[in-house]
Amino acid sequence: MPYKRILLKLSGEALMGKRQYGIDPIRLKEYAQEIKEVVDSGVEVAIVIGGGNIFRGIAGASAGMDRVQGDYMGMLATVINGLALQSALENEDVPTRLQTAIKINAVAEPFIRRKAMRHLEKGRVVIFGGGTGNPYFTTDSAAVLRAIEIEADVILKGTRVDGIYSADPEKDKNAVKFDSISFKDVLNKGLKVMDTTAFTLSQENDLPIVVFDMNTQGNLLKLLSGEKIGTIVSV
Repeated sequence: MPYKRILLKLSGEALMGKRQYGIDPIRLKEYAQEIKEVVDSGVEVAIVIGGGNIFRGIAGASAGMDRVQGDYMGMLATVINGLALQSALENEDVPTRLQTAIKINAVAEPFIRRKAMRHLEKGRVVIFGGGTGNPYFTTDSAAVLRAIEIEADVILKGTRVDGIYSADPEKDKNAVKFDSISFKDVLNKGLKVMDTTAFTLSQENDLPIVVFDMNTQGNLLKLLSGEKIGTIVSV
């Protein structure tokens, strides 16, 4: 395995499956099974999940809601998704811990770096909920921050497309896929991988990002087995 410890970033929208809102139990089970395969192979797995399937703070702000209030609502949405994913993983007999950036002691541990790393060393999947715990920061930023803190080898960004393209492949048939690309070229070409704060933090800490299609069964394990899946962004 090329990576010993990974941070898997999933969007909240990914959990919707074919639904328009909320959580699709079939998609949730599929993801849990994919993650189980990786854990069984000996890779240490941490996960950051978004909350866009339930609530997006920035969307609330655009509708007149206080931005800070909206962002905290979004953080709570990520905790709901984290609880759902934890339950799905434990149904697959994968030991899991949910840690949150905002204290919700009845359902999750508070984020403690050393504790998180100890869980990973013991083969437990650690799900980080609540974003960074601060408004105005996305779950992309939370993913990069946590990955750096737990000394992950890579960030795997699971999406519905199979990598990074020169243009949106769903809109432009002539879009060209990159197998690998540098942080510098992503910025120069104006490609959208993560928000600028998250991307810059990853670049400054020399933390590679792999963008891949999480919805194709087996892709996660293939990627971690060394197959060329998705697009890798590195120095």
